[in-house]
Amino acid sequence: MNPIEGHLPTRSPLHDILAPTGIAVVGASADPTKRGYKAMVGLIKDGYRGEIYPVNPKADMILGVKAWPSVTAIPGNPELALICTPAATVPGLIAECGRRGIKGAVILASGFAETGEEGAELEREMMERARAHGVRIIGPNTSGIFNLHHRVNLLSLDNVKPGDVGIISQSGNMLLSLALEAQHNGQVGFSTYVGPGNQSDIGFNDYLRYLGEDHHTRVATLYVEGFRDGRKFLEVAREVAAMKPVVVYKSGSTAAGQKAASSHTGALAGSYAMTVDLLKQSGVSVVHQSDEILPVAEGLGLLQKARGKRVAVVSDGGGQATIASDRLTEAGLELAELSEETRQRLREVLFPQASTVNPVDVAGSTDANPSLLATCMEIVAADDNVDSVFLVGMFGGYSQRFAESLLGDEMRGAEAMVDLSNATEKPLVIYSLYTPVRLPALRRLHEAGLPVYASIEHAVRVLSALGERGQYLAQYHRQSRERSVEPLPELSAMFQQARAEGRDLFEYEAKRLLRDHGIEVPLELVVRSEAELADAASRFGETPLAMKVVSRDILHKSDAGGVKLNVVGEAAMRDAREAILASCREYDASAEIEGVLVTPMAKKGVEVILGVIRDPIFGPVLMFGLGGIFVEILEDVAFRSIPLSRHDAESMVEQIKAKKILGGVRGEKAVDKASLVDLLLKVSRIVEAYPALSELDLNPVIVNADGYAVVDARVIVDRDAEPTDKDADA
Repeated sequence: MNPIEGHLPTRSPLHDILAPTGIAVVGASADPTKRGYKAMVGLIKDGYRGEIYPVNPKADMILGVKAWPSVTAIPGNPELALICTPAATVPGLIAECGRRGIKGAVILASGFAETGEEGAELEREMMERARAHGVRIIGPNTSGIFNLHHRVNLLSLDNVKPGDVGIISQSGNMLLSLALEAQHNGQVGFSTYVGPGNQSDIGFNDYLRYLGEDHHTRVATLYVEGFRDGRKFLEVAREVAAMKPVVVYKSGSTAAGQKAASSHTGALAGSYAMTVDLLKQSGVSVVHQSDEILPVAEGLGLLQKARGKRVAVVSDGGGQATIASDRLTEAGLELAELSEETRQRLREVLFPQASTVNPVDVAGSTDANPSLLATCMEIVAADDNVDSVFLVGMFGGYSQRFAESLLGDEMRGAEAMVDLSNATEKPLVIYSLYTPVRLPALRRLHEAGLPVYASIEHAVRVLSALGERGQYLAQYHRQSRERSVEPLPELSAMFQQARAEGRDLFEYEAKRLLRDHGIEVPLELVVRSEAELADAASRFGETPLAMKVVSRDILHKSDAGGVKLNVVGEAAMRDAREAILASCREYDASAEIEGVLVTPMAKKGVEVILGVIRDPIFGPVLMFGLGGIFVEILEDVAFRSIPLSRHDAESMVEQIKAKKILGGVRGEKAVDKASLVDLLLKVSRIVEAYPALSELDLNPVIVNADGYAVVDARVIVDRDAEPTDKDADA
């Protein structure tokens, strides 16, 4: 196994709450239908070692434990309170908890912000009491918590064994599904579970930090409907993912799903595609199917990472080898090219009809000796071209399929695989069609910590996550942040003037912003009169020109007839200017028109778009993709959180499906990707330097073998933002 690396700079305060030495169960009950009863049963059955304080003014004893009439009557010093009473009672109870010195409260009740304004007011009142008395809140509207290594089971779940998978889930039913799946699997165990509920106080980033520090947790797993502070979560995820795997299933991938998430938790759900990209940027392994959550968590917890994405497949059946190859390729993994030395070693142990290219098909060589599969795995694992080994087929079931006498060979094969896993850092992942039967050789692999799957697709998703994590760790440790830039006083003044006038930047102002920070922008002139037009005509000569209206009131210039292309010569410029002004006045008679922008036509190339938004959840985010009309039709774009590293910028260019177009098609030269990466980094630095920049849209930017040309630039100004220190310094 690979060691867990890194450390977090501060200790989470949640350790005292989630591993308490005493628990008050407020609303404890002897009624089996009540949560206060189930919590008591869970603590007692699991053998909780701390003190249990049932609170119920109508009972002296509950399940054999002395009860207390109120929180303040408790004689001991519990660190955690589980509140099982209705929402209206919660603010007062939180104040009592604070007076008693209780550090945290788990609030099960619904009826808070997720239900509307009245509930939101109750939640605000609860938080005022909590802050005044120093009580941290889990929930409200939470399904509860458990910490199995400390025998804290406030959900009273049966047959859930301790292990190293930590879970934070906004859905209690999702936890139940994972618990039942783990029970059926028989190998996966859990460390801590928390249902964050409304996250009125403690949010996903706090829980993730705790799981990152918890030595019982080897992989952090989250089911997320919406983040409250997505930018903070990304920061914490980046730190935790450097130490241990983080797996996230983000629901709300459709408009309907996002609406359901909002009504269920009161959480905000942003763009799914954007969220996935930002999570991956921070080292998170994102799963897209709910039945992938536990397999990927198990695989990453056991194996941690792969060096890269080159996989060697060893199979005892051609059909399944083909399926595995298809799924690996679709997942962005590579079939490793085996060296001639490796292929020769395989030929020495397999039948002549066996295929020694990848995927390796033993073609009946193992029917009488299934331990040969382990030999083949050892041979391909020794190849420097291989990052992971994937065994596909019926291993473990030979003794059942052919002859019981093969059981010894299978057990020897299993032991050889265990020895190989201990001797190599390359992950070994096994798919067997006999996995559901739990035969002896497969049980031995499970016991030794080798992941065995009943689904080729699940196994491939694990291999993909291992490869992605290995690549993230490799670039994380060598990544350095790109230098920032200081705002220029005259440009900060330009933003302030636009804000004072209640407008966004004019196009020529937006391009000046780019130009003054080192971005190549073609020469352009604003023509406000006949004299200026004549001057522009003499400067540009016979160069084909683009002419565009300059108006604070006309955002979509083409719709207003405010654009003319391939204009050559003074006479044509005059006609184009008159046509633009006439069309725009007809489009909006009240529009304030400053003039017409004149600039040379860009050279032929590929149109791309760079866009920036300040997302309310994740902060400033950069988007890149094909430009022009294609961005809305194809939605082939990549997102990254600002600031970008060079690796981030390079990966954006490589991520889009249309990257082959950038590489040159049908005789066209490849575009200058280095200049494109440089442009992405410069835009990132500009956004950091000017907080008043709310949105930026460079569409299109034409890229070719010689570099790029920014054809159109739009900057939206945050008119409500207060002047910042950067503005003042400028």
